[in-house]
Amino acid sequence: MATISFSTFMSIVKSVTDARFPVLMRGRHGIGKSQLVYQFAQDVVHLPVVERRASQMTEGDLIGLPVMDKDANGHIFTRWASPDWLARACREAVVLFFDEVDRGTQEVRQGLFELTDSRKLAGNTLHPDTLIFSAVAGGIHGSNYQVSDMDVAELDRYTCFDLEPTIEDWLNWGKEKVAVEVWDFINNNRTHLEHSDVFEPNKIYPSRRSWVRVSDTLTRSKMLEKGCTPEMQALVQGFVGFEAATTFADFIRNYDRQVKVEDVLNGKAQKMTKKFTLNEHLALIEKMGASKVFDRQLKDEEAKNVAEYYVNLPSEAAMKFVGIFGKLNNLLIMKQETSKGKASLHAVRILTGKVV
Repeated sequence: MATISFSTFMSIVKSVTDARFPVLMRGRHGIGKSQLVYQFAQDVVHLPVVERRASQMTEGDLIGLPVMDKDANGHIFTRWASPDWLARACREAVVLFFDEVDRGTQEVRQGLFELTDSRKLAGNTLHPDTLIFSAVAGGIHGSNYQVSDMDVAELDRYTCFDLEPTIEDWLNWGKEKVAVEVWDFINNNRTHLEHSDVFEPNKIYPSRRSWVRVSDTLTRSKMLEKGCTPEMQALVQGFVGFEAATTFADFIRNYDRQVKVEDVLNGKAQKMTKKFTLNEHLALIEKMGASKVFDRQLKDEEAKNVAEYYVNLPSEAAMKFVGIFGKLNNLLIMKQETSKGKASLHAVRILTGKVV
């Protein structure tokens, strides 16, 4: 089954919502499906999110409760009082988000049939600009979870996307949302971002969500300021498991010896990176791309040092460097006379394979 990244999803999903069709996101737990909905609502359509967990809903939570009323002739009848979330979605434009649909009861999911098909429920019609998103942990990863399959008629109500976010999706998102030490760790130890093999029962595994919780907890407790302590390692283990926590502890223990973006700017990185592997270069380039240092105009000496670092990169790392920095107007590495044209010559070699 074909999957798409978060960046691809964000580039195409508005075409679906503009036509007012409901969207179903399928993907593993903890990858950020809910966060994606909130990001879309805030940054793209500028609407509030009304979220409900289908797994916690009953029929009454879906269609409301009966109340007694009278007609003009005094005849008593029963009508349905809408739940607050439905009344709001009918009264004003919102992003209506149903999470954990594949953990909901059959009765609730049957009720969602009408809402996702005709945009109405129990006689109530959604606001013309209200959008519907749903999320499940099923799809290609469904066998890992205690969830119910969605039949063809249920799936036919949605435009369905199977999400498989890239590591770059998380790194781009996390630049200003997680502690720099956690971001650096994932950037340098990408296999620890999440578990990709068979899950053993009752074992704790890292996920994208759990690393965000590690970051929030360590930041609030100020544990990172104390460096690597047994208490910190025990805390992190509770979030991501033994293997990832041990590697993280070793990383923090040696964090002072990590090459920093400032080391590239001041020229120290030339010596520090001589024995770097390709992956280490790629991680440093990612760190440079995420740094706010490059939001300003570089000084001549700084630009020269960055250019000198660039010309000594292996080809694959140099290509990544150009991909990240090639469009930054304030960097202008290719035009630095102070590097005696070596940067521009290196770019020609990388891009064309020709020696000039």
